[in-house]
Amino acid sequence: MPRILVVDDDAAILKLVSVILTRAGYGVHTCPHPVEALAWLERELPDLVISDVVMPYMSGYEFLEQVRARPELAHVPFMLLSSHAERDDVRRGMNLGADDYLPKPFTPHDLTSAVEARLRRIGTRPAPAVLLEARALGTSSVVWQGQPVQWVSRKAMELFFLLLERREVTSWEAAEALWPEKDEARASSLFHTTLHRLRRSLNPEAVVSQSRRYALSADLSPRYDVQRYEERAEMLLSAPPSDPPSLERLREVIGQYGRYLPDVDSDWCEDVRQRVSEKQRALLGVAARLATNEGRAREAASYHQQALTLDPLSEPDWVGLEQALGQLGDPRARLAQQREPWWNTDIY
Repeated sequence: MPRILVVDDDAAILKLVSVILTRAGYGVHTCPHPVEALAWLERELPDLVISDVVMPYMSGYEFLEQVRARPELAHVPFMLLSSHAERDDVRRGMNLGADDYLPKPFTPHDLTSAVEARLRRIGTRPAPAVLLEARALGTSSVVWQGQPVQWVSRKAMELFFLLLERREVTSWEAAEALWPEKDEARASSLFHTTLHRLRRSLNPEAVVSQSRRYALSADLSPRYDVQRYEERAEMLLSAPPSDPPSLERLREVIGQYGRYLPDVDSDWCEDVRQRVSEKQRALLGVAARLATNEGRAREAASYHQQALTLDPLSEPDWVGLEQALGQLGDPRARLAQQREPWWNTDIY
């Protein structure tokens, strides 16, 4: 049974499309918002995506761009629904990678015919697998073709993640990042040895070079947890005040955070840690405010405490923690007032 993901902030349209397609024999999963849909797409691979165009703080066009940016989803047919089906709108959708554009209002026959045409076109096309899964938040693991990578050396693993982060580097840029204490000749020698070990650990064609610049091969189809975390964090943080993200969505993304490559001690890793922790602190701030507004003092206190684990000098979080604990009648409010942490400050 083909599976279809339907995304629309209009509950009535969402229900209508779901009923029509379910009766036509399709498996249907619905999402009221693209952020939720992107989270679902990290776990599932549908045969077709149908999305409205006009939605709060992320349009169907922006959602389409996010989907097409993921190698594992590049092949999935994408259909846009909109009451604005002017020629320029259609052209914009097609230029972004949409496969079809169905104007509203539509009949059940219009919808099912369009869906059948899309699925018939890709009926024999195999879905590309995610060849490489890289995780760096709270761990340092890489899965290649379903098997954990056994690294020949730790520096080979570090070089791999450096290439994920920088996209491409010269041999000197890599050497300076991984061996800043070595002289140029020694660092260059270490780079080429480590590059050889990286290829041995992963794949002989894993790293490509052009004009003395090195990059991971696009054929790897890497799926990188830091990239997914930052994309989702940015979506939530860019929400307008009039339509803030839900606590549920914030909890989910906050829960994905972890210390970047915890076992690697390099300055370039510290730069990444600082960048990612800034995103996490911003998410925790939004979550703490929402929890406070909803009368969830205990949850607000937890967010302030997590933020203080990342930045022990954050005065707004000390104030927020003191107030939340005071509302709960928790005696630790006095410790918060005195700015004395009672928790493990090395959690992250």
